[in-house]
Amino acid sequence: DVQLQASGGGLVQAGGSLRLSCAASRFIFDDYAIGWFHQAPGKEREGVSCISNSDGNTYYADSVKGRFTISSDNVKNTVLLQMSSLKPEDTAVYYCAATSFKCRAFQLVGHDIEYWGKGTQVTVSS
Repeated sequence: DVQLQASGGGLVQAGGSLRLSCAASRFIFDDYAIGWFHQAPGKEREGVSCISNSDGNTYYADSVKGRFTISSDNVKNTVLLQMSSLKPEDTAVYYCAATSFKCRAFQLVGHDIEYWGKGTQVTVSS
């Protein structure tokens, strides 16, 4: 069974917007913190954003604060990442992820992540 199904991404010019979606199985959606990591070529994987539906907490990396917004759709069991004012340095493969260790796990490189979705490419041209 696929526990996390990621979609969205693509090619956009700098300053543009994209939305990523992560559809989760019900038990993950209810009890796990869900969010996104990204990894650019030659760089370490980095937590981007997270939302915990059980306590309402969210996390944003400093590099995306004020530009990205994470939200949950409780009907569709989906977490959405709205990315605006995109920059070329946002170019990376984005991975949906889920953890029982709350959003603090997204401040690390992913060692405490229990479920990963397939990556989706985001490319921002200058």
